[in-house]
Amino acid sequence: MRFKNTVISGLVAIIITGLIVLDGVAAEKRSASFPSYGTGPIEVRIYTDYFCPPCQAMEPAVEPVLKDLLKRNVIRLTLVDTPFNQQTPLFARYLLYALKEKNTADQAFLVRNILLEIAAKGYFVTQERLEAVFKEKNISYGAYDVKPVFNGLNALIKEDKIDATPTCVIIKGGKKTIFVGRVDILNALKELS
Repeated sequence: MRFKNTVISGLVAIIITGLIVLDGVAAEKRSASFPSYGTGPIEVRIYTDYFCPPCQAMEPAVEPVLKDLLKRNVIRLTLVDTPFNQQTPLFARYLLYALKEKNTADQAFLVRNILLEIAAKGYFVTQERLEAVFKEKNISYGAYDVKPVFNGLNALIKEDKIDATPTCVIIKGGKKTIFVGRVDILNALKELS
C-alpha cells in the first residue's frame, strides 16, 4: 500500500510540474507583447526568418490573406520569428519592443515589413541602426526582458519541429497540418477562406 501511495504521489507531482510548465508557455502567449492575434477557431502559426529570401517574397502575398482571416474571425494567428540567421534574434527583439508599445496585428505587420526591408538589403545591422530606422519611421518601442517571450516562441518551434522557413502550421479540429514554402502556405491559407 505504501508503494502504491508513493507511486501515486510521484505521478501527481509529475502532472503538476507539467501543468506549471505548460501554464508558463500559456502565460507568455497572454503576454502584452506576444505576437498572437485573433480568436477564431483555427490556429495558424507562421514561422519566418527576416533574412530568408523566400520569406521576404512570401510576406506581401500572405499578409492580406491573414488580415482578411483575422478580420472575419476565422483564425488565431501567431507570428514566430525563427532564428536561423545570426541577426534574427536582434530583429525579433525589436519587433517585441515595438509590440510592447502597441500590440495589434496591424502594428506587427507594419514592423515586420520594416524589418524585412532592412534584412533584404543584405548588410550587417546593429542595434543603433534599428533604433534609427524605428525613429525615422515613428515606431515607438520599449526595451524590456524578452527572454520569457522568446522561451514561449522557442517552445512552439520545438513543438512543431520547425527546420525550414517559411513554414505554416494550421491546427483545425484538433488536426495539425504543416505547409512549407510560399505557394503551399498561400494556398493553405486561401482554403481557410
